[in-house]
Formats: sequence, structure tokens, C-alpha cells
Amino acid sequence: MTHDTLLRRILDPSARADPYPLYAELRKTPVLRDGDDLFVVSTYWEIKGLLHDPRISSDARNLSPGAAGTLLQEEEDSPLPPAFLRLDPPEHDRLRRMTMRPFGPPETPRRVHDMRGELTRIVSGLIDDFGDRKQVDLVDDFSYPFPVTVICRLLGVPREDEARFHSWADTIAAGLDPAPGQDPGENRRATRQARTDLGRYLAGLIDERGGAPGDDMLSALVTQHGADGRMTRMEVLSTAALLLIAGHETTVNLITNGMLTLLRNPDVLERLRTDPALAAPLVEELLRFEPPVQLLPQRTTVADIDIGGTTIPRGASVWLVLASGNRDPKRFADPDRFDPGRRDNQHLGFGSGIHNCFGAPLARLEAQIALTELARRLDNPRLVADPPPYRQNAVLRGPRHLEVAFDALGT
Repeated sequence: MTHDTLLRRILDPSARADPYPLYAELRKTPVLRDGDDLFVVSTYWEIKGLLHDPRISSDARNLSPGAAGTLLQEEEDSPLPPAFLRLDPPEHDRLRRMTMRPFGPPETPRRVHDMRGELTRIVSGLIDDFGDRKQVDLVDDFSYPFPVTVICRLLGVPREDEARFHSWADTIAAGLDPAPGQDPGENRRATRQARTDLGRYLAGLIDERGGAPGDDMLSALVTQHGADGRMTRMEVLSTAALLLIAGHETTVNLITNGMLTLLRNPDVLERLRTDPALAAPLVEELLRFEPPVQLLPQRTTVADIDIGGTTIPRGASVWLVLASGNRDPKRFADPDRFDPGRRDNQHLGFGSGIHNCFGAPLARLEAQIALTELARRLDNPRLVADPPPYRQNAVLRGPRHLEVAFDALGT
């Protein structure tokens, strides 16, 4: 790839605050070839088709030696086997079925629903902790600690250990998006150590739950028996790490991007304050308008695919730009307008097909409760800086900090 390609401009951190004009330019060539073996797909129907196409592999082991480099360095650094997110059928299907049993329908249909009260208490506690301050960093003070605490409760991490869990999660998150000027070697060493410490802790917790299971999800993963047999110890570890990293990072961005969008649309914010029922369609529109996952890199073709008038050869690397598909005017009317009342909003915010986001029901509920309570309790909230400083990561796009000022804190 040459330095001045359109893809390089999209990946440049200077584009992070508003990549959407670049996505519009990208859509002029629905399947863009960049270099010898990288194809970038940017239009809604072509992305949707590929997400359901068995000729597209998510398994990194199928990447050709010359394929584009990783944007998700943590996969290289992890001592664990790939989580089901990075596998193909039948391995993917077996592990996903086993993970779903203690998480959702049909075996555990009320798991997420029954967390509503706990989620509301966590959100209320975090807002209470704003105390007498009239300005907070929504990322540090709210969006980051909320989903980590939720995952701790979901997995059954003892309350006295949650602070340690938070510390490891923060370090791993920083590894995904190093601060400007930070030494890359030191960052990788810190991330690797946090992963090692977290892995050892989870391994101990797995052993403990194997002998004395509780009603948490980790206990269910350790002890479950079914048609698919039992997960190995390493598979449980890998799945638990996936729940932490994938679930945490996406929810942070969903909530932060959501509050930023609401503060830029004060009429919608006021509607949410007086009508909590708006939360569900509002979050769906946020997932279209400002999706927490902008693109899916490192998919690989296992056969030639003809799409959009272009043949993508077997063994090529394919990037699917979900956020561009979500703004495709051939699929969504007036796509650059934020409209919580939008009908037929079948966005790509959680992907589609067999890799459709496993944690989507929980992420939706977390965002609905978080944004509703922030709208209700912050009196006259406003942005301190717009645009805020953004993280450099092009895949997991969101503000690094979001300073919000307000006049008072309601009860």
C-alpha cells in the first residue's frame, strides 16, 4: 500500500473525529483493492452478503503470509487459543452454543433481563460518585468502570477482587490504544503482564468454581454438560477473556459515543429525559449512526468471490467497513442525520450472520440504562470540548476522554 491511499487516510488518527466523509468517498468504489491482496468493502448490501458468506473466514490461521498487518495486536500477544469470535464452523458453532447456554435463549432466556436491577444500581452508584463536582470525564468516571463491573458480576468475580479486575482491564484496554508518545515496547510488556495476571486469576477462579459452583456464568461454563460435551479449561479461559475484552471495549464506545451524540442533539436529549421509552429506538439509531466497531479487518477468502463487479481471489484479506455501510444512502434515507424514530433500522452495528455480536442483548440494555440515567440526573449537561480527543484505534472508535459540565446532579 502507498502512504497516500484512501485507506491510509481513514486509518490516520487525524481522521478519527469525523471519518464519515472519507467513508462516503470510499463507497464510490464498493470493493476497493488496496495493494496486492487487500480488498476493502464499504457498501451495505455487499458487506451484509459477505457477513453471511461461508467463503469468508474469520480464522486468522487462514491469513496469507502477505496479508495486511494486524490492527488488533492483542491476538498476537495472547497465550490463549483463539476465542470463538476468531474461528470458523464447526469449531465456532460448538463454542458459541456452549457459551450461549448460560447467557441467553433457549436455555437461559432470563439471564440478561434479570440483570436490569443490578445494572441500574451500578449506574446509579457511579453517578452518585460524581459527588459535588460540576464537571466529569465521562469516559474515566463512568463509561469505562460500568461495563467492567457488569462483567465482574456476570462472571461471578468476588466483590473484594473487582478492583484488581478493573486494573487489569484498564491496562489491557490501554494496550489496544496506546497514548501518543508512549513507548511501544513498554506498552506491550505492560499489556502482556496484565493478560498473564488476569489469566492466572481466572484460572484460579475456574478451579474454585469447578469444586464449588455458584449461579454465575463462569460456574456454568465450567460445569455444563450437553450434546457438545464440556469446554476445556483453556476454552473457558479464552471465552472469559473474550467476554471481558470484546464486551468491555464495545460498550465503552457505545455509551460514550451515545452521550456525545445526545449532547450534540439537545432536543433528543430532552426527549429522553422526559420519556425513557425513547431509549430502545435511540440506542438502535446510535448503533447505526456512531457504531462502536467501525470495521472488521482480517477476514480471509477461502474461495474466489465475485462481488460488486470485482473478483476477490482466494486467500485475499478482506476488510468490512461496517460504519460506512451504516451510512450507505442506497440502504438508509438521509443517512447522515441522527433520527431515533428511523424505521426499518437494520444496521450493522453488531455485525450480522454467524458472528453477530454475542453480547448484543446485554450491550443494548447497558446503553439504554446508562444514557437514560445520565439524561435524567445531569442538569443542563454540555460539552467542554467538541470534538473531544479521540483514541487512535480505527476499529474501536470512540473518544479517549469526554469532559461534560453540568449545573447540578439530580437524585
